[in-house]
Amino acid sequence: MKRAIPVLVLSVAGLVPVWRYAPSDGSTTTTEASSPASTPSASSSGDGSSQVVKGTTVDTEKGPVQVEVTFDGDEITAVKLLRQPNHPQTEAAVPKLVAETLEAQSADVDTVSGATLTSDGYRESLQAAIDAAAEASSSAASSSAAASQVVAGSTVDTEKGAVQVEVTFEGDTIGSVRMLRQPNHPQTEAAVPKLVAETLKAQSADIDAVSGATITSEGYVESLQAALDARG
Repeated sequence: MKRAIPVLVLSVAGLVPVWRYAPSDGSTTTTEASSPASTPSASSSGDGSSQVVKGTTVDTEKGPVQVEVTFDGDEITAVKLLRQPNHPQTEAAVPKLVAETLEAQSADVDTVSGATLTSDGYRESLQAAIDAAAEASSSAASSSAAASQVVAGSTVDTEKGAVQVEVTFEGDTIGSVRMLRQPNHPQTEAAVPKLVAETLKAQSADIDAVSGATITSEGYVESLQAALDARG
């Protein structure tokens, strides 16, 4: 019975490394594993403040490597290994690679000694995620800019006073027109709603002058055309 105690202790001790190391889902211990190259994908939070991007899966001689990067705006806030070789060198290298990434805020990180293949795969997958995030941000910015744009026309001095319009575009459509400057005259006050309504209908500056407010109408059309030209 006394001899059984050391055997039990050794058995428990032998299990400790297993309890301490939990390989990521999709980890592999075979050098024959082969995964098709994946396409980086990005998903954003509801408020758009952060996005999670998966890098490509990179096949190495030790096994596939794939990272998942969390961005808060342009800042890398977290890196998670989705796939990694199931080797002691990789287990030791990953925390160092992640720490360097958070410090460098790029894929320009040093190779970890003893884990060259994993380091190379990590950098490649990481760079793919960074590129995908940049492309997603650029596309979102372009879509937002294309969706709504506000352009002020030139200020036109008339005999009645200065006239200037501000045009809001929704895509290629004139969504609204606002007067930034206008003569302080009853004729102008009555003419402006008609000019705006005609503009929204015509979707251009090709509109008729309002009777009794010819000078204001001409200034309006000139400022409106300048706004249309400025948008391109």
